[in-house]
Amino acid sequence: MTSSVVELREVKVERDGRTVLDIQHLQLELGKTLTVIGPNGAGKSTLLRVVGLLERPTHGTVFHHGEATGDGKQDLILRRRLAVVMQRPFMRNASTWDNVATGLKFRGIGGSEAKRRVGDWLDRLGIAHLADRNARELSGGEAQRASLARGLVLEPDLLLLDEPFAALDEPTRLALHDDLRNILQKVQTATLFVTHNRIEAQTLSDELAVLMDGNVRQAGSSYDVFYRPNSEEVATFVGMENIFSAHIIEQSGGLAAARVGRAEITLVGSWQQGDYVLLGLRPETVQIEPVKGEHTRLGSTNRLQGRITAIMPFGGQARVIINCGFPLVSIVTQQSLMAMRATPGMSVLATFQTAALHIIDRSRQRVTLTPTSRPDTSKP
Repeated sequence: MTSSVVELREVKVERDGRTVLDIQHLQLELGKTLTVIGPNGAGKSTLLRVVGLLERPTHGTVFHHGEATGDGKQDLILRRRLAVVMQRPFMRNASTWDNVATGLKFRGIGGSEAKRRVGDWLDRLGIAHLADRNARELSGGEAQRASLARGLVLEPDLLLLDEPFAALDEPTRLALHDDLRNILQKVQTATLFVTHNRIEAQTLSDELAVLMDGNVRQAGSSYDVFYRPNSEEVATFVGMENIFSAHIIEQSGGLAAARVGRAEITLVGSWQQGDYVLLGLRPETVQIEPVKGEHTRLGSTNRLQGRITAIMPFGGQARVIINCGFPLVSIVTQQSLMAMRATPGMSVLATFQTAALHIIDRSRQRVTLTPTSRPDTSKP
């Protein structure tokens, strides 16, 4: 028996002669959370509608529990096995309790069973004290908790989350995010979560997919997507701000020396002198420290002297741009900057591990960094 709740095979959605969604294959299993991230207009909402059986694809097949969809009556039955939580929840002019129980009433579930389920989810989402309050008087965070309870009370096989935190203030968003993460780890529900927030994407998902122009550009663990993106386009979208071309000038064993701008760095892998490679480096892997005497480039650590050109607030941290012979971006804590008394114009050492460097293949294919692997630089 398959554990697959949803499967898309060669699904295309076309509008006015334009393809807005083109998914060769996508599968979601029971108890797993798949997070889809992508820019505005990438096709995320269309994907949700197709998976939720609210829109039929132009081509291809959507399977729910191994059954091909497309039959109106059967789709209605399958739709009752899923729940949707939207960015801005609609609340009826009734109590919070009645709003949470709405779906149960439509499914003919009442009495003690409805009372048990509603009470349980009001309690688990921390809004039991609001049961008798008119739902339209709830705050944004309270209403979203009620909306989640309304979906989860149905005990769905599939939960669709359409940017449920986007309209919330930061403290409310963080609290609800943590609660939802704990809930999803415990319930046996397949969850499709759509967001543009990179932090949410990393912390809520078992698997992550990057959707651009209607296509899945990369899918895998959040670590793979954020630290090993398979293209420059994906790397840029997931916040790998440091992307630069390097010229291999020397090879020794499993390490190579490469020229980037006016600087020289060490990277892992086996290359030929004269090769050009495209490198990616996440800004949070770059540390900065004051310049103290002589410094050397160690085998496993790159240490580049440079000058701070800009410091900008970045949430509770700081985004620092250093000119090291090429621009390098670092994200560090405000405390570390204060301890250094860092200011624009200050000379610093920017350090990062050779293992933190990622090779981005210009052909948009993954490169395995082994002594026998080398990117194809014949392609532009």
